[in-house]
This record gives sequence, C-alpha cells and structure tokens, in this order.
Amino acid sequence: MSEIKAEAEQKMKGSINSLMRDFDSLRTGRANIAILDSVRVDYYGTPTGLSHVANLGTPDSRTITIQPWEKTLLQPIEKAILMSNLGLNPNNDGDTIRITIPMMTEERRKEIAKVAKKYAEDGKVAIRNVRRDANEKYNKQKKDKDISEDDNKKKHDEIQTLTDKYIVEVDKKLHLKEAEIMEA
Repeated sequence: MSEIKAEAEQKMKGSINSLMRDFDSLRTGRANIAILDSVRVDYYGTPTGLSHVANLGTPDSRTITIQPWEKTLLQPIEKAILMSNLGLNPNNDGDTIRITIPMMTEERRKEIAKVAKKYAEDGKVAIRNVRRDANEKYNKQKKDKDISEDDNKKKHDEIQTLTDKYIVEVDKKLHLKEAEIMEA
C-alpha cells in the first residue's frame, strides 16, 4: 500500500472516530455519560471536565449518577449541568447528584435525528476532503513524472474505492444512531 493511500485511510478512520464522538454526545433518551463530556466545572478557577472531578455512572438505563471527589463541588457541578443547555435537571442529595433522563417527545427525537444527519454529512465532507488531498498528491507525482498516467488513474480509483467504503460506513453508523434516537 502506498504511503499516500495509508495516510488517507488513517485520516478517514479518524473522521469515523470523530463522528462517533459526536454521536455519543447526542442525547437519546438513554443514560449515557458521554452526554456530559462538554460540561465544564469551575475547579479552583480552572474549567475542568466533569470526569476529572467526579465518578460518573449509570446505575440503570434512565439515570446518571455523579459523585464528586470533594463535597464542595456539588453546587458547582449542579450549576454547570444546568448551564450546559442539555435539558437535564440534576438532583443533589448532599452526597451524589442524580440525573434522571426524561422521555423525549417525538418532536425532540426528530430534532436530534436532524443533528445526527448533520454530523454524518460533516463526516462525509471530511472523508471527501481526504480523498481530494490524496488525489492532489498523486497528481503532483504525475506532474513531477514520478508516476505514469496509468498509475495515476489506478491510484485515483483506489482512493475512490476507499472513500466509498468509508462513506458507506458513515451511512451505516447514521442509520444505527437514528434507530437508537427514534426508539421509545
């Protein structure tokens, strides 16, 4: 496998991984601690990720628990969750914060499915950009007479095949995410 193709495949895999992180951040009506990844807590003047100041857990499919390492963080964590615009309502019992994931309305599910489609389209654009960059490198090699016209065509076809493979993977992951979002 050529270095250019290997690099392109690595970048395309990175696009898929990025898409999956985006999908994990979407609220689906099921408890998933990844939805709290964007929440930052003021920890001694420094915005810090929730997972760095507390233990996060999902005791059941509708509840997320947050146990801060320091009790003084209960209020700042609660405030950070409310300010995050995730539509979550934390309950503080003095030791632990519990978040019950409410059932989503059909309208909200459709809105989240639209966001998932946008993430998928962004992933496809990233993959196509990788294809364009790889093809430009092959064209430069042809221009510099490092590869022949036939080899250039063959390399472009290989990159297109790779691109098609990853575009199909994005579509599969989107389909699974939409099904997860739309299930009651």
